[in-house]
Amino acid sequence: MVKTQIVLAAEEAPNPVLPHPSEIILGLVAFLILLWLLWKFAVPRFEKLYEERAAKIEGGIEKAEQAQAEAEKALAQYKAQLQDAYTEAAKIRDDARLEAERIKEELRAEAQDEAARIIAQGHAALQAQKAQIVAELRAELGRNSVELASRIVGESLEDEARRRGTVDRFLAELGTSNGAGK
Repeated sequence: MVKTQIVLAAEEAPNPVLPHPSEIILGLVAFLILLWLLWKFAVPRFEKLYEERAAKIEGGIEKAEQAQAEAEKALAQYKAQLQDAYTEAAKIRDDARLEAERIKEELRAEAQDEAARIIAQGHAALQAQKAQIVAELRAELGRNSVELASRIVGESLEDEARRRGTVDRFLAELGTSNGAGK
């Protein structure tokens, strides 16, 4: 009997693994209501957020591509300007070299002209000094000759015009005899 009572009690007790059929139906209805609420309200919001995020990402990519294109354009302009600057600097440098050569040639020509002028002045000064020295030597030689001739002859040769004529004649004869001896 005890065994039959345990068996009968075991048959009347619900299975702990399987829920009661009313709980299954209630759980299924609650799950379907929850699924309908999610499909009605949550899914459209998630879809809207997904589309907004995708649009932002797409817009960000487009903006990044535009910014990259603008940066490449600016880089190309910068390189072109830099090349123009290098070309202009080379032109300025070449012009400066040409100008320096021209100035150097002008200064060289001016220096040569100045040197020629100084040499000409020196020659003129030397010729003037030579003429002055020759004139002084002639006068001194004339005085010495007249004095010597006066001592030799024993009379005074004081007449100035006669003395000059004699000295000039003597010097002319001396010049022609030196010129013939050379």
